[in-house]
Amino acid sequence: MPHPTLTALYDEVLRRNPGEDEFHQAVREVFSSLGPVLEKHPEYADAAVLQRLCEPERQIIFRVPWHDDRGTMQINRGFRVEFNSALGPYKGGLRFHPSVYLGIVKFLGFEQIFKNALTGMPIGGAKGGSDFDPRGRSDGEVMRFCQSFMTELYRYLGEYTDVPAGDIGVGSREIGYLFGQYKRITNRYESGVLTGKGLTWGGSRVRTEATGYGTVLFTQEMLRTRGQDLEGRRAVVSGSGNVAIYAIAKLQQLGATVVACSDSDGYVVEEGGIDLEALREVKEVRRGRLSDYAQGRDATYSTNGSIWDVPCEIALPCATQNELGVDHARTLVGSGVLAVAEGANMPCTPDAVRVLTEAGVLFGPGKAANAGGVATSALEMQQNASRDSWTFEHAEERLTEIMVGVHQRCAETAEEYGEPGNYALGANVAGFKRVADAMMALGTI
Repeated sequence: MPHPTLTALYDEVLRRNPGEDEFHQAVREVFSSLGPVLEKHPEYADAAVLQRLCEPERQIIFRVPWHDDRGTMQINRGFRVEFNSALGPYKGGLRFHPSVYLGIVKFLGFEQIFKNALTGMPIGGAKGGSDFDPRGRSDGEVMRFCQSFMTELYRYLGEYTDVPAGDIGVGSREIGYLFGQYKRITNRYESGVLTGKGLTWGGSRVRTEATGYGTVLFTQEMLRTRGQDLEGRRAVVSGSGNVAIYAIAKLQQLGATVVACSDSDGYVVEEGGIDLEALREVKEVRRGRLSDYAQGRDATYSTNGSIWDVPCEIALPCATQNELGVDHARTLVGSGVLAVAEGANMPCTPDAVRVLTEAGVLFGPGKAANAGGVATSALEMQQNASRDSWTFEHAEERLTEIMVGVHQRCAETAEEYGEPGNYALGANVAGFKRVADAMMALGTI
């Protein structure tokens, strides 16, 4: 980060936000690309655009009391960081996981600003969640928690203000309970206030699939720049939640063989290819573990080592932040990996990204590669606003157009700034410039 303005500003971010390591990492990653932009556009520095970008417009922290099935009072903490609304209403998911704290939410919200800008859609950046863990909880407990959570959060939401969606721990069940409570409190069937809804009550086709599908589509576009594609490729996908499952589905559709996936307990390797329907049965219906999937199959389940030890040509980290470290990156390079695309948010550490890029591996950063989810959320908002419902084919066609456009913006911007093929730089600069120009136009707010 050689630019003196950026160095000084990053030091200020560290001082003002102590202990928020993930947020610091996200800011540093974006700042590392912006030196040439400030040289070319000093007006951004003069207007303190970066200082304003690093300070959320609003941060909401609240108590979430609820009763478990034994009647015992439980207390969790809820968050919503409404980071930037220069391009449109705040948009970003809710994460329910024990690891959630303010630094995680701010990192995710900061990333969301640029991701949303890259889609070309009129949406700002936000993120939220709670340290509540839905794993092992009954439907009744999840419902009571969601109702308590929304009883506080509803006052900050609205289809023209802030539109949350799902993230880790928040699927269609949680979205349903949250929307039901919002409707009950406000007495309004405001469909556009939450996305990721069920198809029978305002949801969009392809929304469930969108993040995983989009990550694979972005990977395919990267490969095409080198005259390659996914047909016949050996792939590994970390995670086995929503993003991973639909990344596996799209990889298989495009001719790749996915030989491994993982969950928080371990990973499974199946040389003949992961059986998608069996995986979905275990994870989405039975809510089980990958160890259950491996039983009775020609598959190996392991809790030792890492999924990134499995040789592959395509690697899609789709689990959580900082899951793929520098040693994993070296292992992947040694196994001949061609492309790595982030289905999760910031799953590769900075050192891992450096190793991959120096080795000539195609690298798709999360703010570009996994933008399909929020893009399709914006399409869901469009359908809600017009009281319309699109076919699966039409929604998938729009998703494909958006992901091709995201790739094109990243590639063209990287080339403009003298680093063709550097998708991290292209994504950071293209996203930043779109938001910065809007902020300049709106004045000092």
